[in-house]
Amino acid sequence: MCAKKAVIMVMDSFGIGATEDAFRYGDEGADTLGHIVERAHAGHAEGSMNGRHGDLRLPCLDSMGLSKAACLSRGERCLASPLSSEKKLIGAYGYAVPRSVPKDSTAGHWEIAGLPTLVDWGYLCTQGEKTFPKALTEALIEQGGLPGLIECGHASGTEVIKQFGEEHIKTGKPIAYTSADSVFQIAAHEDAFGLARLYELCGIARKLVDRYQIARVIARPFVGTLAEGFSRTHNRRDFSMPPNDETLLDVLSMSGVQVIGIGKISDLFAGQGISNSIDSTDLDLVVDAVIENLSRVHDTSLIFANLTDFDSKYGHRRDVIGYATELERFDKRLPEIISALGKNDILIITGDHGCDPTHKGTDHTREHVPVLVAGNGFVNRCLGRFASFTEIGKLAAVHLGMTAHDLDKFFEMKRNDC
Repeated sequence: MCAKKAVIMVMDSFGIGATEDAFRYGDEGADTLGHIVERAHAGHAEGSMNGRHGDLRLPCLDSMGLSKAACLSRGERCLASPLSSEKKLIGAYGYAVPRSVPKDSTAGHWEIAGLPTLVDWGYLCTQGEKTFPKALTEALIEQGGLPGLIECGHASGTEVIKQFGEEHIKTGKPIAYTSADSVFQIAAHEDAFGLARLYELCGIARKLVDRYQIARVIARPFVGTLAEGFSRTHNRRDFSMPPNDETLLDVLSMSGVQVIGIGKISDLFAGQGISNSIDSTDLDLVVDAVIENLSRVHDTSLIFANLTDFDSKYGHRRDVIGYATELERFDKRLPEIISALGKNDILIITGDHGCDPTHKGTDHTREHVPVLVAGNGFVNRCLGRFASFTEIGKLAAVHLGMTAHDLDKFFEMKRNDC
């Protein structure tokens, strides 16, 4: 019997319309894809969008049903302009509704893997506060052997290195900040402070923030010599709290399925249920790793990949042009992935939350995500509305051999634990 593979590619922050409960998060009207399309279309009509010319064109994603999924998610409202002129549909499409309370990457990925987060995470400080709990910072300074800590509270990661990067290099004090997400982020210079030392410090912080129920500690290394020249590198690393229960990744691994995490997948699951991890944040490197593992691995496998730059480089920075360009760059590489699929393989394209670059603030937005499936008979089908991201993981698990009985048993255990 031929081995089967399922690829789940998460376009980090790729939402396609606000959820019914978006008002609880202050995200009414958020629509990551829809607003990018509108801005591109308006810019096309005017001749440019701050240097970008033309409507957003995503022919491969559209052939998998992206426009149709967005229309369903948006209550039958079509996008402002078509994503392609191609009418042939090579995939199946639908959209999924988040069940988890937090609107972040950890909760989104855990829910895809069958473990929704039904209670919110903890948060270290409120909007406007610049300091963290004194017990936390004192312990981090002592255990990390630090001369001190530059505390920024709620802040933009690119702004804090611009504002405090030179002070950090001069004093050796790392820069600590957070956002509306349940995160504790530490920025430090790769050369002046050291990348290994930054990772070690974040490992210490991971243990210290457990008492506050913080989802992730994020290492944010940067390089450069002057404020205007500082830039973050691809050596970001997430230190997540481990899943509080078994996920589909654990179940698949224990049943002999190889689970390959690409991008920040292993970080988000604290390595739990992962057979092999390939670290990268760059889109091309993630796509290359997916294609390589489709071709090289001959065992029944789940290839779970995250494309983080949509979120960290463009969504949070409210960079509409950058987000549009990154979407088109991914779309151009997507045919290579589809071509690499074997006859027993499937590809699932989805998201983990929204991050509408036209929305107020710089935080994630509460949105539906697309569910686009290609391969193994998934052609020209509407999958409709998925009531939870868990349905995405179920699609992959069934394809890889989990029976309805096994899945029912797994999710019944989760319901009993709630």
